[in-house]
Amino acid sequence: MQIGIVGFGHLGQFLVERIQKEGPKTGLKLAFVWNRNSDKLKDSVPEELILHNLLEFPKRGADVIVEVCHPRIVKEFGPQFLSQSHFLVGSPSALSDPDLDQQLRSVAKLHGKTLYVPCGALWGGPDIQKLNDCGTLTALTVRMSKHPSCFRLSQDLLSDWSEGEGRRVIVSGPVAEICPLAPNNVNTMAAAAIAGSTLGFSGVRGELVSDTALKDYHVVEVEVTGVDGFTVKTVRRNPAKLGAVTGNATYNSFWSSLLVCRGHGGRVYLC
Repeated sequence: MQIGIVGFGHLGQFLVERIQKEGPKTGLKLAFVWNRNSDKLKDSVPEELILHNLLEFPKRGADVIVEVCHPRIVKEFGPQFLSQSHFLVGSPSALSDPDLDQQLRSVAKLHGKTLYVPCGALWGGPDIQKLNDCGTLTALTVRMSKHPSCFRLSQDLLSDWSEGEGRRVIVSGPVAEICPLAPNNVNTMAAAAIAGSTLGFSGVRGELVSDTALKDYHVVEVEVTGVDGFTVKTVRRNPAKLGAVTGNATYNSFWSSLLVCRGHGGRVYLC
């Protein structure tokens, strides 16, 4: 499987290094690596694998293209990627745009390609999807709590935080409204909205919490409600450094998702 990596932040670097080390035994090989600043790639990626112009990605013949940079790339290139390759979208918060979501689904169906959505930090995603597919999912809430230095917010929502202030709810409401405010922080919520598609981005609720006590890990709480009093609540503590957008365990989760991307034909697939 030829893999194209789009983005070379912490997660992109992790994937490139792991493919280079474990490619032969996992059946994966790098087709290309692109980054907005290609200079960042020079000491880590062989020159022949550096893609300087993302518009030229079809020439590299990738079987799977992996986006690990920003929802903007999903919007600008996602349909093109899916017309040529399977597409693992690392920024599923982009799918909170209903027009883009529908466009990607249509292109995937037209070309027989799969739009893969990684579970990431979402614990129990396949179970939520099963409940959803049975028509018995009635409510879904995701609360994400992190140290304030770990948030990347598009509006001035947390600029006045101070060390030692404790817990503060930044925003609470439908995931559709939260995604544009924190596109790099809410991919777990977006994955939940895709797993619980009958509720969708407007029906799944989310809450972002800043907590200065969380210096060593992120916390993700998921509460699922079904019919006849069925409920499940999970609490996931993911070790993370101060200022880190992504928790440590999410890297391996993403790698496991990539190994699943072998082609599931013309649809959205949570992995």
